[in-house]
This record gives sequence, C-alpha cells and structure tokens, in this order.
Amino acid sequence: QVQLVESGGGLVQAGGSLRLSCAASGSFFSINVMGWYRQAPGKQRDLVATINSGGITNYADSVKGRFTISRDNAKNTVYLQMNSLNPEDTAVYLCAALIRGYNYWGQGTQVTVSS
Repeated sequence: QVQLVESGGGLVQAGGSLRLSCAASGSFFSINVMGWYRQAPGKQRDLVATINSGGITNYADSVKGRFTISRDNAKNTVYLQMNSLNPEDTAVYLCAALIRGYNYWGQGTQVTVSS
C-alpha cells in the first residue's frame, strides 16, 4: 500500500504564490518519478511538472518560469512552488508517484486563484 497526502492548496489572488507538498508513505523502496497534475472542472487532467529520482525535471509549457518542482528523497516528499499565479491556474492539483511501474495518486488539493 502506498499513500500520497497533499497539502498547501487554498485561495490566492492573481499574482500571488502557493507551495504545495505531497508526502508518500507505505511499503516501497524508492520512487522513480514524482509529479503534479491538475484538473479544472469539465477539463481533462493535465501534467504540470515531474521530477525523477535524479532531480531531472519536466514542466508543462504553461507553467515554465513560474512553477518549480523539487523533491526530498529522504522524506519521500515532492513540492511545487507556484509563483505569479493567474486564474487559469485554478484547478484541483493531484500528486502522483511512479513506483515499480505503477502510478499512485493522491486525493488532490484545491487551488483557486481570484482575479
């Protein structure tokens, strides 16, 4: 069993910042890739950013230069620093972890950006 617990979402004004955290727990040795996705109402789930165990990152074009993903392997935790937020960033943000070929998901945390 693997559990992912997100925290850090909330309501922020346009131009503001938020930092999301996701801690993984359970029975595993290591996590290959950790990442963040988001899903707005009525839309598909989209990739936001990923980071592998070596620290190599990948970002959606829409967040490049504004969001930064990082991870603490010792704590099995991934972070998403979000700056210069705009209303189009409003969504449920979900944490994902690829472990032994299987993608685990968190419950999600709501991020709402007001104009």
